[in-house]
Amino acid sequence: MPQAARSTFSRPVFDQTITIHSNHAQRLLDRGFLLVVRALYGIDVVLRILGDDEEMDQVEEIVGKLIGELAAELRAEDARLAQLREANGSGATPRYTNPKRITVHISSPQLAQYTALIEELDRLMTVMDALWLTGVLTNKQRADGAYQWRTRVLRTGREIIEIERRARKSAEKRGKGEELSEVDDSVVAQEVSSEESEGED
Repeated sequence: MPQAARSTFSRPVFDQTITIHSNHAQRLLDRGFLLVVRALYGIDVVLRILGDDEEMDQVEEIVGKLIGELAAELRAEDARLAQLREANGSGATPRYTNPKRITVHISSPQLAQYTALIEELDRLMTVMDALWLTGVLTNKQRADGAYQWRTRVLRTGREIIEIERRARKSAEKRGKGEELSEVDDSVVAQEVSSEESEGED
């Protein structure tokens, strides 16, 4: 009976198809994106049901701040590089040979915010690549900048995962361990589906 209830639960979702062009942003999809999706699902849905509302509000606020601050920093860097691009008369946008298209099944507001963070990084990498291809940035400047921003987004994802783990432990201490163990990870894995994948390494 519990299994049937889980399999027939109808959740509201937005199916959002995104195209990620740059290799650095694509690597984030391959390196732990589903783990972050699972953590956000746990924070916004599972633990909201099982945990203390006041505590979960605090957790959501922390996660929202993490995502929001990094998104603002990415946008600021994008604007800075856009000015550099304009100053050097570099208006062309590069074409990428192997874009990756995926559909994210948005089941929580913070999953939408994190997905937008990946898109923001992809836009920043596009500007950076344009500056590199036109000789404004050196190889080292491009490599260092791309690594820095990819690492920062990756670190934010890891922080979200750790926050969710701590919240789960808190729920377990309150005797919710059995209910937590009933969460079907296969449902979470379905939050992302690959629409198109070309030229993967």
